[in-house]
Amino acid sequence: MLDDFFSRALIAGIGVALVAGPIGCFIVWRRLAYFGDTLSHAALLGVALAFLFEVNITLAVFAVSGIISIALLQLQKRATLSSDALLGLLSHSALALGLVVLAFMTWLRVDLLGYLFGDVLAVSRTDIAIIYGGGIVVLALLAAIWHPLFAATVNRELAEAEGINPERVNAVFMLLMATVIAISMKIVGVLLITALLIIPAATARRLASGPEQMAVIAAIIGAAAVVGGLLGSLEWNTPSGPSIVVAAFALFVLSLTPLFGRLANRNAKHGIPDT
Repeated sequence: MLDDFFSRALIAGIGVALVAGPIGCFIVWRRLAYFGDTLSHAALLGVALAFLFEVNITLAVFAVSGIISIALLQLQKRATLSSDALLGLLSHSALALGLVVLAFMTWLRVDLLGYLFGDVLAVSRTDIAIIYGGGIVVLALLAAIWHPLFAATVNRELAEAEGINPERVNAVFMLLMATVIAISMKIVGVLLITALLIIPAATARRLASGPEQMAVIAAIIGAAAVVGGLLGSLEWNTPSGPSIVVAAFALFVLSLTPLFGRLANRNAKHGIPDT
């Protein structure tokens, strides 16, 4: 089964979706979409440094994304700029630096479009092992910090009163985001990673009746978008990464129809944070 490139693409894409869905819920609840963009843009710098120092690309992307996350936390404490200004500064600086580093490596031919928009049809068995191995670790850690992270998301002051350290759980969550971006990059690319994190979660927000249910539905919707996008890509010869995102958007539009209106109205009664 794994000898077939399309089967490998499906397995890898579904693995990413199952991890991105629950993480994306917290991104939606905490209004961190721009932060997701910042980390995804920083991923290109990780790619450039991986080629420069001849190290594993996934590890390099995780390291750079993690450093950007910690840098943001420290700058928020010390800088006078707003969070969105800091995110814009880090996002565009990391992206530009990555492109400059790649430009200096004139001896290297890089498929830049593949890294920007993904190349899920080229995933290998090793990539699948990394996706599922990293995904299991991410989901296990997310389950371990679910209560304190959710409490800090709903009400930071109340969480502190309960003895929770919001800064610590925020740092762990940011590192989990960095991990997801590192293992997702080959599927949908640097520029589309945030879409795979946000769109399934935003769709699930309208259909779920509780936060845990929303996380499960987001994972299912993400997996459905991967299957639909890849089948559409195969049928119409369109780019695989963007096709997955388009399929996810189509599911979101479907969730806006009157058919799902009654489910959407139930959410406020079951503890899902406002977005």
